[in-house]
Amino acid sequence: MRSTTDGRGALASSPRTPYPESMTPLPDIARAAVAEYDMLPAGSVVLALVSGGADSVALLRLLAAGDLGDLGGRLFVLHVNHTLRGDASDGDAAFVESLCAELGVPCTVVRFDVAAYAAAEGLNLEDAGRRIRYRFAESEIDARCSAVGLSPLRGRIAVAHTLDDQAETFLMRLVTGAGPGGLRAIAPVRGRVVRPLIGARRADILGYLTGLGQHWREDATNADTSRLRSWVRHELLPLAQSRNPAFADTLARNVRILAEEDTLLSEMASAFSRDFVSFEDGRLIFETAQMRTLSRPMARRTVREALLRAFPDASRLEAAHVEALVDGLAIEGFAHDLPFGLRAVDEYGRLCLSRRDDTASPVAPCLLEWPGRCDLGVLGTIEAAFSQPGSVTDDPFSAYVDADALGGPLTVDGPRDGDRMTPLGMTGTKKLQDLLVDVKVPKRLRASTPVIRDGERIVWVAGVRLDEHYKVTAETRRVLALSWDRQT
Repeated sequence: MRSTTDGRGALASSPRTPYPESMTPLPDIARAAVAEYDMLPAGSVVLALVSGGADSVALLRLLAAGDLGDLGGRLFVLHVNHTLRGDASDGDAAFVESLCAELGVPCTVVRFDVAAYAAAEGLNLEDAGRRIRYRFAESEIDARCSAVGLSPLRGRIAVAHTLDDQAETFLMRLVTGAGPGGLRAIAPVRGRVVRPLIGARRADILGYLTGLGQHWREDATNADTSRLRSWVRHELLPLAQSRNPAFADTLARNVRILAEEDTLLSEMASAFSRDFVSFEDGRLIFETAQMRTLSRPMARRTVREALLRAFPDASRLEAAHVEALVDGLAIEGFAHDLPFGLRAVDEYGRLCLSRRDDTASPVAPCLLEWPGRCDLGVLGTIEAAFSQPGSVTDDPFSAYVDADALGGPLTVDGPRDGDRMTPLGMTGTKKLQDLLVDVKVPKRLRASTPVIRDGERIVWVAGVRLDEHYKVTAETRRVLALSWDRQT
């Protein structure tokens, strides 16, 4: 039996695997990685991201079986339905829910229109999907830790990247261009994110699942070689493997050396950024005389390190933008506009970066459990809490919702092109853009207006209007209070 590629369930092995199966059983491979990198300290709360594919299903089975440690009821699952493949995406979600029910693992499923988010943010679908998954995962693991009375620092987000993914990512970045930081590819541990399968090959995964008689799901788009990752997986990687059967192990060693050296340089740049850079009243200030004492490679790293700390969305700045800033350290009267609403200006021997007046921070998507809380950074927080029937409010930054009208976990993001809703008191729908104009939300602030969604339907535009379909009525049995605590 072989895996299908039509989006339905699959059994047994895939007809194409870049690497041969190792002689070590998958549980032992995963246990070794967990031990080497101290991925799951005793008492950890673990949230597994499960897509329904072979890798994530294998990770879930290992965690649920206790092969990677006794989690004692502290294992949870998050599945994000990207809504990119219609019925197949819904089938993936149903499969994950069913498997979690079978294994007795609590599961949260979230629907989010990744295509719309990618278009609004100018991202490719893979990058957009990854950002959404991790943002929702951070919200979910915080909520799960709180629910069991443990610090969020005890939380771990387990993802199923393998040695094959490591090799694919390295080659993708080599093809598209990346510095040492990019070529370090996938770290076994990054913050609360852990990757227990990072030492396993895809054949190890499939052999393990076949031995259990465990189904998984196949995404048909994985075979589309017009996509870079699929081309690397099906064309470039097998070619490298044919010339060097030990390619996987050789690459893993090289990536590890790159990662260690990159970490050392990053630590040095971080120290320089603390000594030569300050952050005052929303402005990032480089002392140009001190910065010019650094070598150009270290100046680049120091600039990027400081940027990421002050303006996290600047992580997507291209190398050319960083180079321009390094050049600007030596140019009197330098002024340069950057993406993401940033502007750099030389002011009397200091290079100052700040947000342009005509822009505001967009809302970074996050998951809002109810009850629960969603941290929007500089935009404040959105909170959902149960309230008493009959509660009313005139505060535009609070709203009461019929909880039984909601379909599941809520998501929070910003306005999207084409958004429509039925404002409270109306019968027809209205474009969200027109509503924002009607209530005189300044254009520069519209992107930073939180929109709370139930799946793909708008529930509440924070500070603006509730949707008619979610209003509290005389028949309402459970009331959910939503509030936006803006940062002042």
